[in-house]
Parts: sequence; structure tokens; C-alpha cells
Amino acid sequence: MHKRAFLVGLLVICNIILWSAWCTPTASAFPGSSYTEEHKLFSEAWRTVSQTYLDDTFNNQNWWLLRQKALKKPLDNREATYQAIENMLGTLDEPFTRLLRPEQYHSLQVSTSGELSGVGLQISFSSETGKLEVVAPIADSPASEAGIKSRDRILEIDGTPTSTLSLDEAAARMRGPAGTKVTLKIQGTNEEPKYIELIRDRIALNPVYFTLAQPSDGVSVGYIRLSQFSANATEAITEAVDNLESEGADAYILDLRNNPGGLLQAGIEIARLWLDEGTIVYTVNRQGMLGSFDANATAITEDPLVVLVNQGTASASEILAGALQDNGRAQIVGEQTFGKGLIQSLFNLSDGSGLAVTVAKYETPNHQDIHKLGITPDIQVPLEPITLSQIGTSADSQYQAAVELLTSNSVLAEAI
Repeated sequence: MHKRAFLVGLLVICNIILWSAWCTPTASAFPGSSYTEEHKLFSEAWRTVSQTYLDDTFNNQNWWLLRQKALKKPLDNREATYQAIENMLGTLDEPFTRLLRPEQYHSLQVSTSGELSGVGLQISFSSETGKLEVVAPIADSPASEAGIKSRDRILEIDGTPTSTLSLDEAAARMRGPAGTKVTLKIQGTNEEPKYIELIRDRIALNPVYFTLAQPSDGVSVGYIRLSQFSANATEAITEAVDNLESEGADAYILDLRNNPGGLLQAGIEIARLWLDEGTIVYTVNRQGMLGSFDANATAITEDPLVVLVNQGTASASEILAGALQDNGRAQIVGEQTFGKGLIQSLFNLSDGSGLAVTVAKYETPNHQDIHKLGITPDIQVPLEPITLSQIGTSADSQYQAAVELLTSNSVLAEAI
């Protein structure tokens, strides 16, 4: 039986999620001894994209003809086949659809459920500039400690220009055994490029941190920071809310800043924890058909809620923020979010490699397409650079704005 899950975010350490499928043509379909196992693997990849890719014009090209031309060429070994598949996917001019070699596939599986070694960066190719950029650093990671920020561009990895690398090749170069070094050439917005040497470390993927803020004006505020939508994120959020409720929380702040996404299902289930009813997200496939996910049970709490977002809030985080905003369940505070509204699935190929394929886009309950646009906060609050230890303190202007909003008489009266 083939397992399926959907990806709505990516991590350099490297989070994308999986949907398996088979697509292998029979040898009889291509008579002649020149049709090899390598050609079969190429055809398997071609057919997977043909059946599932969101843009059924395939970037306005003849997808069938592209396959026919490729199969006329010799594929002498597996690496040649991988190169042919990557060349084929490159014609789509869309960075999220890509080949994952077996070792990359394994790394993605590990990153959704445990920990791994690397620098702790979540990356993507900018749809506007085509440059490799930081979505967000992982909390407590070497990258975070070095001050690397969301939207910083990664120009080189150990001297290799990232313009010559695929997303997963860049990720692979930044991963490695704990204690080893990697040097990145980083360029911040309106800044000169600089070299940063990082020491790789074990990156723990515990997705949730929570605490009860000191009562203010008699209101106790539960603070929950969600760093990614991993397989255990829903359970961790549930535990956090249960603990904070028992400690007397009157209101909540859900911090999605620098959260790049992850499992679509985790985003949906976490939205259901806060909503009694209503649509959470619409998905739109290549035929333009709408699907939807809805709240279907009693919310875990009815207490007032504010959601914090910033430029590193992406994908599944935007689904959650949009669902809570459009349903009137929460007010959104912070900065315009990243704007990744595409959904990828990973299809297993027969040799242990895989394809990450963009299969759908999503819309918020009010049918807002956020791709390249992002979620607009109800209250926009810029944030000056702060250290990790200052998050959720008086130095955190976005957090303070959320606390003030929750402790105001109007919010409490509305909740009562």
C-alpha cells in the first residue's frame, strides 16, 4: 500500500513530506534492446510529473515530445539518468519540483521525526530573484546563534556558488557530522556579503516551547512557540495548552515567527485545536477543482488568541494563520509573511530516489491566494533584530504588542 502525505514547507535540515506512487511503463511499450532500466526510471519520473504536476501546460512546452527526445539518448548509468531527470525538471522553471537522490530522500524522512546534524537553516529559492535564501533559522542552531536571518541570501557554501546547486545539493552541503565546519557567504538585505564559519551540530526538532507569562493586569497569558509542523506537533501543542490551562492561562499567544511549514496535516489538525467550526484551507488542483479541510470538533480552548508572524512564517504556518484570521478566531500581529502557497508531494521512485512535485496550491477560507503575497497582519509591528533569549520578553516588540492586545479590556470583554 502506498503512503501519502503532503508537503507545505521546507527545511534545509531538510523537511519535505511524502507521497509515494508508482509509474513504470512496460518494456514492450518501447521495443528495441536500447531501452534499458535507466530509460525505465526516466520514464517513471516523467510519467509521475505528467500525471500530477499543478501546471498542466508544463511551463508551456510539449511534455510528451520532451520525453521522446530524452529516450533517444543513451543513459549509461544511474548518475546519467539522474542528470537527465534533473534537466527535464529544470524546464519547468519551478524550484520546488525536483529530484531527490536516495540519500536525500532518507534525510528528509529523518528530519520530520527526530534530529539530524547540520547548521539549522531552512532554505528556499526565491521565486522573484532565483537566489538561494533563508526562510528561517532553527532556534538554538549554529545558524541562529551566528545571527543569520530570514531573507538573507546564501551566495556560496564552502566556496561553491549556490547558483550552480539545486536546493537539495545546497542542503546536503550544509549537513554533516557534528563538530565539522562549513563556511557560508551570506548577504543580508541592503548589506555587503560576508563569510560566516559555522560548526555543525545536532539539530533537535522539538517543535514546541511554552510558558505562562507573568500576570499583567490580572490576565495570565500562555505563550506557545511552534517552530515547525512535524509529525508530533499537534500532540505537543495539545500538551502545551493542557498544561497552560491547568496553570490558569486566560489568553494565548501562538508564535509562528520563523516557522517555515512542514506537514499539511499537522497544520490542519492544529487549526482544529483552536476552531469549533469553519473551513481551514482550500486546495486547488491542476483541473481548478477545489477541495477543503474543515474544523470538525470542539476546540481545546475558547480563550482569546493572538498569532505572531514575520517574514519567516511560511507555508503551513500561513495556512494556520490564515485559517484563524479568516474565521475570526485570532488576531494576527507582526510582519507580512513569506508567501509560499504551493503544496508539494514526494513520490517514491523504484530505485529508492524520489520526486518532490508541486501538485496543488492553497487558498485561505476567504479564498486568498497567498503565493508570493503572504498573509497581511491585522496589526503590523516591525521587529528590530533581537537575540534568541530576548524572544518573548520586553525587548520583543511584537510579543509586547500581542500582550497589550490580549490584556486590553475590549479583548477580554469580547471573550467573555
